[in-house]
Amino acid sequence: MDTQNVSEAHIEGICLVDNEQCLKLEKAAIKIQSWWRGNMVRWTLLHAALRAWVIQCWWRSIQAKMLEQRRRLALRLYTCQEWAVVKVQAQVRMWQARRRFLQAHQAACIIQSHWRWHVSQTRGLIQGRYEVRAGRLELNIEILMT
Repeated sequence: MDTQNVSEAHIEGICLVDNEQCLKLEKAAIKIQSWWRGNMVRWTLLHAALRAWVIQCWWRSIQAKMLEQRRRLALRLYTCQEWAVVKVQAQVRMWQARRRFLQAHQAACIIQSHWRWHVSQTRGLIQGRYEVRAGRLELNIEILMT
């Protein structure tokens, strides 16, 4: 008897073979069905796990890219702030240097003018005085050399 006829006979409730053989065939069919269902469940679970794994890998790569973008943005912001600080410090130092230079320049000018006056008074350049009297100019000049 082939399995097609046995299954049809079993469906109709007619058992063409003895009861014991019918039970064995039923058990074998149940085993095959459970094996097939188990394979299908395992296949479904495997594919679901693989799909979940693919989604997790994709999500982790997206998170890594976002983290890298945030890191680069933070680094760019930090470098901009650092450059701003450096520029401000350079401007302040330049202003201080200019101020010190101008103070030194002014002090040098004052010292030079006082020194020139002192030298002119002590070295004996031309000294003199003049007066205008009744349309005439009287001029007294003394030349001193030291």
